[in-house]
Amino acid sequence: MRFLPRIARKLCLPVLVLATLFTPVAMAKQPAPDILLTMTEGQHKLSDYQGQVVYLDFWASWCKPCQRSFPWMNAMQNKYAERGFTIIAINVDAERDLADQFLAKLPADFPVAFDPEGKAPALYRVPGMPTSYLIDHTGQLRLAHQGFHVHKQDQYEQEIVTLIEEMESSK
Repeated sequence: MRFLPRIARKLCLPVLVLATLFTPVAMAKQPAPDILLTMTEGQHKLSDYQGQVVYLDFWASWCKPCQRSFPWMNAMQNKYAERGFTIIAINVDAERDLADQFLAKLPADFPVAFDPEGKAPALYRVPGMPTSYLIDHTGQLRLAHQGFHVHKQDQYEQEIVTLIEEMESSK
């Protein structure tokens, strides 16, 4: 019997780690750190998108879940753009050519920024690729996801819709 607490401790940590990795992290409303977005068409600040619901996605060309997320992100951008929703994907590859090759195979219907120095992921404390953040229309961080799980696409979409509806009801 005296070994039960030791066994319980050994089992609890892996369960907590797995639960953290595979569930969305609801965040206390806090301002999204403003970052300078370097895009093909010039530089913009994240705060330029205030007034919209933003899905901020950090990705890399080598990331297999990122490859699965791009078609879904394109679908969400096309479905909800007219309701004030935008996806911004920030590539963190050190070499721009790798990102360009990825985008040639999986074109993006949304703005793509490039951050080879990794300043934005450091500011957002990105734990791995992909990681995404949902930012409400007032510029507050609301949810974070690590990874992209195909079986959770409906959940991700519902989270987006909830924030869009909040935005629409505040007008």
